[in-house]
Amino acid sequence: MNKQDLIQKLSLVKHVEGGYFSETYRSCLTIDTAREGNQRNLITSIYYLLTKEQPIGYFNKNQSPILHYFHGGSPLTYLILSENGHLERVKLGFDVTKNQVPQLLVPENCWKATILESGEYGLLGEAVSPGFDYRDMSLATPDYFRSHFPQLWSELAPYVKS
Repeated sequence: MNKQDLIQKLSLVKHVEGGYFSETYRSCLTIDTAREGNQRNLITSIYYLLTKEQPIGYFNKNQSPILHYFHGGSPLTYLILSENGHLERVKLGFDVTKNQVPQLLVPENCWKATILESGEYGLLGEAVSPGFDYRDMSLATPDYFRSHFPQLWSELAPYVKS
């Protein structure tokens, strides 16, 4: 299967972060939160695809923790940045002998970027609880990253959507 087949068969559309996605599940159960709009679905799930032509999921953060599951293609590199400036690199993939992990938790309120460094595509799934809501997501801006992480700016700049 190639990336075009995946985009078509999984009904993927372009995502604001970069790459492609399709929501596969949204629980009809809801919970109350202290967030804008109060209620959130208990859990949501998506497919997410990066391709050779769309290789970056730009830095963003969410108020909910997100579990990432590798499904296929080439491994994906995650840059996970805490608000105190601690940067972690993790490779999502199946080859555990090369320190790849098939599942990755990105904690709530951590910045994350996802990069396809080689290959035609990388396909993953994400589960978010409380469920994903655009009101809970922030995209990084160059001004914010320059002022909050000046020592890392040159390294992170390619992964901040301008």
